[in-house]
Amino acid sequence: MTDGQPGDFSQIERDLWEAADNLRANSKLASSEYFMPVLGIIFLRHASYRFDRALAAIASDLAKDAMPDLIPTKADFLSRRALWLADKARWSYIVSPPDKPHDNVAVVLVEAMKALESEYPELLKDVLPKDYGIIEPSVLDDLLRIFNREALNSASGDVFGKIYEYFLMNFANQKAYDDGEFFTPPSLVQTVVNVIEPDHGYVFDLACGSAGMFVQTSHFIEGQGQDTAKKVVFRGQEKRLFALSCG
Repeated sequence: MTDGQPGDFSQIERDLWEAADNLRANSKLASSEYFMPVLGIIFLRHASYRFDRALAAIASDLAKDAMPDLIPTKADFLSRRALWLADKARWSYIVSPPDKPHDNVAVVLVEAMKALESEYPELLKDVLPKDYGIIEPSVLDDLLRIFNREALNSASGDVFGKIYEYFLMNFANQKAYDDGEFFTPPSLVQTVVNVIEPDHGYVFDLACGSAGMFVQTSHFIEGQGQDTAKKVVFRGQEKRLFALSCG
């Protein structure tokens, strides 16, 4: 799902470190309590990023076909590897203009998660985190502000995949996982993919977790100039519905 190569990631890394440091320093919660809500925000941010770019591409195509007033469908977005988002689930609504702030950001985030689940019940029903009320409002506001910085607004490439991996590794280093769950570093997964060279058929991961094997497989196939969606079918299983580790 890449849109090109990401630019300088150093500023984004500094912003991410600031977000993680803020959570550690100013939240009364343990990392095992806030890591799911944080990754849920990253998911929303990425979904909106894909939505905005798909919407622009659809509008361009309709203009070329002299049908600018045609209303895009869910299928139009899915064909561009994006989810259609209701207004409440869009990042522009979540981080409303400063002159019209939301009274309770936690409630807004929960409504966004519910809106997404209702649109895609076969994929997301009762999966996305909704316990944003446990995070201090000021910490939550700062977290959204960091994820709304220009470095991310103008990002390209698989930046959000890198962000997701960054926080997964950060939480893993803090021993946020238990019950025999482990996060496999991307470098190790990439090595496995390079050895087995999965370029056709089915790719099945018995403990898919954060889907690192699928992501690295996609990178491998795209590196060969091929379209992942036309070459392989992914299948996986995981004991957690909103899987966050890859063992």
